Amino acid sequence: MKTTIKIEELFMLILSIYMFSILPFSWWWFLVLILLPDIGMLGYLVNTKVGAVCYNICHHKGIAIAIYLLGIWWHSDVLRLVGVIIFGHASLDRIFGYGLKYLDNFKHTHLGKIGR
Repeated sequence: MKTTIKIEELFMLILSIYMFSILPFSWWWFLVLILLPDIGMLGYLVNTKVGAVCYNICHHKGIAIAIYLLGIWWHSDVLRLVGVIIFGHASLDRIFGYGLKYLDNFKHTHLGKIGR
């Protein structure tokens, strides 16, 4: 089952790369911004609950899609870029087993425990 999820996430990452390719930005923007959603981990400096909420907001695919659609609605390439980056980053994280976080521990995710 984990292999199936990873393959599905790989295809979503490829989709995000395609969606980026139709935006009017240079490719180096994708490379620079793809890790930016990890800024949500700074919430863990406060405590695990704040960290999990911040992390999940910055890695939620539904939020990414909503931001992208707002970009279409408002004719904003920047909002579309933000949506694509969040979506692609979330897919990349899930390929490596990092899912949305539960409030008790960084390693407790919706995909299971991180590590052994």
